[in-house]
Amino acid sequence: MTPEQFQQYQDFQRFQQANGSTPTQQPKKKRGGCLKLILGFLALVVLVIILAVACTGGGGNDTSDTSDTNNTNETSQSSAESSEEAADDGVPAEYKSALNKADSYANGMDMSKAAVQDQLTSEYGEQFSPEAAQYAVDNVEADWNANALAKAKSYQEDMDMSPSAIQDQLTSEYGEQFTAEEAAYAVENLNQ
Repeated sequence: MTPEQFQQYQDFQRFQQANGSTPTQQPKKKRGGCLKLILGFLALVVLVIILAVACTGGGGNDTSDTSDTNNTNETSQSSAESSEEAADDGVPAEYKSALNKADSYANGMDMSKAAVQDQLTSEYGEQFSPEAAQYAVDNVEADWNANALAKAKSYQEDMDMSPSAIQDQLTSEYGEQFTAEEAAYAVENLNQ
């Protein structure tokens, strides 16, 4: 820059200061405004979906007959009511709690008597005392044959297992733990 150009520059700056103006600058553009809006909207949609799934119990791919579901719910309710009636006779609170859990396992999840007792006493499960668990399985109203049949149908429909494999799974100590009689009933009635 020559001394003459420098002088002109200083004069220009003094003129701007005297008039209270500064060189015009382009305002900085905000970047990603639209992207932030889209991501915020997607996050909101995901949150709504998660809440909807949580509120409805997870939904799932349950294709079973609704009449079976209604029958199971009615059985669970009547069993729970009768279990509660039996539990009100001076029974310790732990025993009542174990009975309620046993009812939900037996009538809600179609578990065997042995599997219910194991779940009630397991250190990884409910951790009830052996006495409370025994009281619960002795007093819960459940149709163990129907539970074995429900599990057998599940193995047949969902896993395409043979009747022999189903019977093994139903009686296995690492499987469902039904008695041999309950498993035999289930296999005999699979296609009915």
